[in-house]
Amino acid sequence: MLKCPSCGKGKVLSGYLKVKDECGCCGQELHHASVDDGPAYFTLLVVVAMIFPMFALIYGFFEPEPLLVALSMMALATVLALFILPRVKGVFIGLQWAKRLYGF
Repeated sequence: MLKCPSCGKGKVLSGYLKVKDECGCCGQELHHASVDDGPAYFTLLVVVAMIFPMFALIYGFFEPEPLLVALSMMALATVLALFILPRVKGVFIGLQWAKRLYGF
């Protein structure tokens, strides 16, 4: 997910979300990868699909304090989004590389 799509060894990202100019192992150019908002939308879709059913389960089995549930779900959604986003971006870069969809 976060590895070079060409060799599978080097890293694609040089920080949290910044794409490296090239792979440190094989020299594959990565600077042309521009996935824009796709990873953010997909991450949001996944996080909402995971968090929303949890509300129903929590309220179905327990009678919790609504503020406590809202705050805990917001914290969980934030942590999940921050964890998933770079991995989804790596997948999008890999798909873009595999389909030769990089811009010129």
